[in-house]
Amino acid sequence: MINEQIRDKEVRVIGANGEQVGVMSSREAQRLADEAGLDLVKIAPNAKPPVCKVIDYGKYRYELARKEKSAKKKQKTVEVKEIRLSPNIEANDLNTKMNAAKKFLKKGNKVKVTLRFRGREMAHMNSSRHILDDFAEQLEEIAVVEKAPKIEGRSIGMVLSEKR
Repeated sequence: MINEQIRDKEVRVIGANGEQVGVMSSREAQRLADEAGLDLVKIAPNAKPPVCKVIDYGKYRYELARKEKSAKKKQKTVEVKEIRLSPNIEANDLNTKMNAAKKFLKKGNKVKVTLRFRGREMAHMNSSRHILDDFAEQLEEIAVVEKAPKIEGRSIGMVLSEKR
């Protein structure tokens, strides 16, 4: 709330330089802000009495937007990269997939390893689970199993994340 939108009888006022002016009526506070050529902005509406500050509202909003933008820049989004395997994968192909997983993990992403079954392979699902176990074992020095291997329809999936 700014300027005339403030309807409280009494407000605690903080001056333009950050000094405490004191408790006064909202009309007096508004007059004080007008004399300074600035806006009266309610900062803490739940306080008793509410706290208002004499500031340039446009500049205040600009500063808030800048802080928000810099906070957004600093946060890191974690992506989940997927690596698909088949039950009859050869050793060299598995090593290639493992190197890709290492690269993803070093970048800070999570890796979902999926073992997909097609047709007749569905009958031998449990005997192929060792592929995922070997995959996790090979990467155990840089990764930890976040979600254990679980059957999801026609595939078995597990999630790996970087060791902290």
